Amino acid sequence: MNFPSHDLDTAPEASKPLLEKSQKTFGRLPGLHKVLAESPQAYEGYQLLHKLFTETDFDADELTVVWQAINVENSCHYCVPAHTGIAKMMEVSNKITDALRNETPLPTTKLEALRAFTIQMVRERGNATDAQMETFFAAGYSYRAVLDVILGIAQKTISNYINHVAVTPVDEVFQPLKWQRSDTPLKV
Repeated sequence: MNFPSHDLDTAPEASKPLLEKSQKTFGRLPGLHKVLAESPQAYEGYQLLHKLFTETDFDADELTVVWQAINVENSCHYCVPAHTGIAKMMEVSNKITDALRNETPLPTTKLEALRAFTIQMVRERGNATDAQMETFFAAGYSYRAVLDVILGIAQKTISNYINHVAVTPVDEVFQPLKWQRSDTPLKV
């Protein structure tokens, strides 16, 4: 199925300002944004959630852990390479991005706790046990961090699901970072 993918000429009128903003921000139109343009509301919602998530107390490493834990858990062929590139721009170490992509141990127990909690929240659809919550808190995270992980899940659910149904081609700039999930998902 050929899902609509828009540019400034073909997009619905309400999406054109959003595409213009993306063009200005990235110097190009990301494939996900071209697909999102079909629904101005979905596009604006995604952008707002992204903005709000980046304004949480999470640092660049933690933002990357939440994003990539979700992307990998949902096997998003588009978002894993895109967020690998974004992590590089955010100066996140290759040690962290490689561990996330390969589902191998992260360099700190705190980051590992964040990844485990995020994956548990995705797998259990937000139903965290008391033990999972206590482990997360023991790693140094707060109730606010729980809510911020859920915010990140909301953002990534939009992009991961859209990329699944649209089979969004990986942007040329991220082609060298293409990814495919291993046969054995991470145990948390």
